[in-house]
Amino acid sequence: MAPRLQLERAAWRWVDTVKPEDVTEEHIEMAYRIRVPACKRGACRRNCKGNPNCLVGIGEHVWLGEIDENSFHNIDDPNSERRDKNKFVGLTNLGATCYVNTFLQVWFHNLELRKTLYMCQNSRMSFFPLDYEPQTICEHLQYLFALLQNSNRRYIDPSGLVKALGLNTGQQQDAQEFSKLFLSLLEDTLSKQKNPNLHNVIQQQFCGQFAYVTVCNQCGRASLLPSRFYELELNIQGHKQLTDCITEFLKEEKLEGDNRYFCENCQSKQNATRRIKLQTLPRTLNLQLMRFVFDRQTGHKKKLNTFISFPEILDMGPFLEQKGKLCLSAVLIHRGVSAYSGHYIAHVRDSRTSDWYKFNDEEIEKMEGKKLQLGIEEDIADTKSQARKPKCSKGYHCSRNAYMLVYKQWSEYDAFLQRLVERDNKKFEEWCKEMADMRKQSVDKGKAKHEEVKELYKLLPAEDGKLFEFVPLDWLKNWLDDATATKSIDNLKFLCTHGKLHPDKIGEVKRISLKAADHFFKRYGGSPRLDRSSLCKDCVVQRCRVLRLKNQLNEDYKDISNLVKIPVKRSGFWVGKASLRSWRQLALEQLEEDEEETKHTNGKTNGEGLDISSKEQQNDEEMKTFNEDIVCVHGSLSISDGEKRLVSDEVWNRIKVYFPKAPEFTCQQEPCQQCIMLDREGKENEALNKMIANEQKANLLNLFQEKNRPTLQKWPQDTEVLYIVSLFFVEEWKKFIRKPAKGNPVSSVGNSVLLCPHGGFMFTYDSMVKGDAQQIVLLWPGEWDVIRRHFLVDQAISICRLSEKTQNTMNAQYRTQPDLCKDCREGLIFQQQRDMREYTQATVYIRKVVDNKRIMKEAVPELNASGSDAEDEKEVAKVKGESDPDFYQIMHAFSVAPFDQNLTIDGRHLTDDSATLGSLGVIPDSIIFLKADEPIADYAAMDDVYQGKLNLKQMYSVNLHLFI
Repeated sequence: MAPRLQLERAAWRWVDTVKPEDVTEEHIEMAYRIRVPACKRGACRRNCKGNPNCLVGIGEHVWLGEIDENSFHNIDDPNSERRDKNKFVGLTNLGATCYVNTFLQVWFHNLELRKTLYMCQNSRMSFFPLDYEPQTICEHLQYLFALLQNSNRRYIDPSGLVKALGLNTGQQQDAQEFSKLFLSLLEDTLSKQKNPNLHNVIQQQFCGQFAYVTVCNQCGRASLLPSRFYELELNIQGHKQLTDCITEFLKEEKLEGDNRYFCENCQSKQNATRRIKLQTLPRTLNLQLMRFVFDRQTGHKKKLNTFISFPEILDMGPFLEQKGKLCLSAVLIHRGVSAYSGHYIAHVRDSRTSDWYKFNDEEIEKMEGKKLQLGIEEDIADTKSQARKPKCSKGYHCSRNAYMLVYKQWSEYDAFLQRLVERDNKKFEEWCKEMADMRKQSVDKGKAKHEEVKELYKLLPAEDGKLFEFVPLDWLKNWLDDATATKSIDNLKFLCTHGKLHPDKIGEVKRISLKAADHFFKRYGGSPRLDRSSLCKDCVVQRCRVLRLKNQLNEDYKDISNLVKIPVKRSGFWVGKASLRSWRQLALEQLEEDEEETKHTNGKTNGEGLDISSKEQQNDEEMKTFNEDIVCVHGSLSISDGEKRLVSDEVWNRIKVYFPKAPEFTCQQEPCQQCIMLDREGKENEALNKMIANEQKANLLNLFQEKNRPTLQKWPQDTEVLYIVSLFFVEEWKKFIRKPAKGNPVSSVGNSVLLCPHGGFMFTYDSMVKGDAQQIVLLWPGEWDVIRRHFLVDQAISICRLSEKTQNTMNAQYRTQPDLCKDCREGLIFQQQRDMREYTQATVYIRKVVDNKRIMKEAVPELNASGSDAEDEKEVAKVKGESDPDFYQIMHAFSVAPFDQNLTIDGRHLTDDSATLGSLGVIPDSIIFLKADEPIADYAAMDDVYQGKLNLKQMYSVNLHLFI
């Protein structure tokens, strides 16, 4: 089949030889392409939009032939979501919550912890409401563990617990920090239970004890400082064996120089040694391998991909005063080489069978045999930059991705939770049945549609000489697309202004047989129906006229361009110069509007042969109708001779063919009398305004030139009173003086804007001196007299000096008239201060302090530093952001980690991590001083930080944090 443009040219080729009044039915059928041959299947790669008889490539190939019934639906088998017998249940990854899922699986397989959680009391356990939903974190965890134990689902959604914890599902958090905070939160929850046996479960399960032993080198006195721990954080850098990491953790440290120890026995600072002595181990020993460390050079965390060997049975006897063998029960893995990305999985030993399982969110894999097999988990890292995996001895494992090891000592839920699980299992079974029913309905519907399409597609083509109708092409495609619901037929958008089928829309419809159309409209409904009587003769005739005029336009343009050069002597018509310059462009636009199509309006056709400058084109863009540029506002001929030109009768008559409704003015037409009268009055008003401006300027010359102005700082001698007007009045008055012909004279002085609603003045003497009141202008008494003569003043405002003499000095007091309104003034100040503290975007400067000296990186004029300070300033950072302090921007600017930042402003420490800058008194352009704290070397001090009460929900819900 010929391309669409060829079909379109062929449909209208006859207009060159046929006048509009000679259009016949044959010409109309050619315009609507009724007789274009239909395409055969296999002849078109895609449907021919230019041929209304082409019915191939619209989606019919899907239905012609045998079809697999599975193609009638997109519903997966619901039983694929069912939990297999004797298999564990997985957890859905909500975006970036794999680190949460790993810990939940580890804690679930801790049978003592699980049993303890089931014993927690719930005030709603005495009854079972049908709409019950867990509320507290403890209730969510109970329900989650119960589902992990007895759910029929292959995996469950932990979003209830994650939401209760306030975690951001799209942001991966520090897994080790999450473990600490969650156990702290759970410990606090259990301590509030009525059952006393639950108060110390977390301590009994996870808490061990060690002591910091400090020995004085002078007197030999040993000091013990006991401390609890919930996990041991082991440095792995430079080590290959887990026991080497534990040995370093317990190694002796020398306290010398500035770090000497104060001995209470010697009553002075002495050199000493300090070490950590393990005293008791918990039932579950968590060993945190410090793979994620802070790099001070880059200001970011990095991951250490060091191989560490660890045993199945960990003998802690060499590190304790008693025997202590523990069995490996879980290994938590981080896949990836970066500390800020990657994926978390957990390898967990089943406490009942001793089988190992890999928990990867929804996917759970049982390992062959009874041994831990890390396998592919160690191939994820960047092998190009890492050493080969070392050989492991029997009973040992090697990993460069393990970040937590769980060892346990050798050594179920109530009816309420059982009913909750039964309720969820019932919902799951109902969902499975509903999905199966939907699959069956889709198959039945698809089979019926298949038979319908096979039979009806044979009836679609319209035979020559038989009745036919038009239906939308898109509707036919939707009818053949089983994924789209078939709607009623809508032919309204294809109608022309005469209520028939528009010729330009023939490419968007298809001509089908009357039998097929009857079936479609009977089954699916719709309107209007378009048959042979809907072929619009009026549109075809109009198109014929327009196309012929377009062909004639180029010839007329050349002739008229030559004719307008001939001077007009007697008769003629007035034509706008702008219209004459762009008449061909306007004619094209007018013809295209008449044609009601856009496909021919391209830049090449419209721009060919036009000799119009870019400035003229810009001015002519506003003109839509020919000759409207010489029509005045009263509808008559414009009085401006520079905008019009006289053309001959022949030129006008040839142009009028394209613009039959254009305004017509003969050479005898008189210009608009109203415009003539208004023009005369305007010139008189302009002269009057110039006279008024000259007089006012002469009387107030100093005010206009801003010379010899009074000031409050240096009150003029021999003057007791000055007058005040608004700055807005003075600026408007100056505009009039400069250009009196462009506007009207200023008639009044609006001083009420300087007063409060009670009529009181809003500015004090001090505020006007300091420049806060930028809305006022001071006048001399003589200038005020001129103002009162020339303008209408709504409120006189003055300031008077009252002098009181004493023996040595003269104290001056000032008073305004009207008096100051103190209440409104205080309200104004309060609002200004509040506005300074309520902002969303502002600039705040951070100045670093080293050895109690302020330094900055580059000189910034906004700092307002004194001369002595400026010499030592070498480093400053400008922080632009929301009204919360971004301590991570500070970290990147100065290479100071958040937990080492000590921030102050005006001597006050900024320690509230949940406060906004405004509430802390930090206004735009403020300077915050940053002092970097030294890293904490004292293990006892570190223990105090970790033992502090930290709110997990707050920790992960606020955007920015301050660590102190």
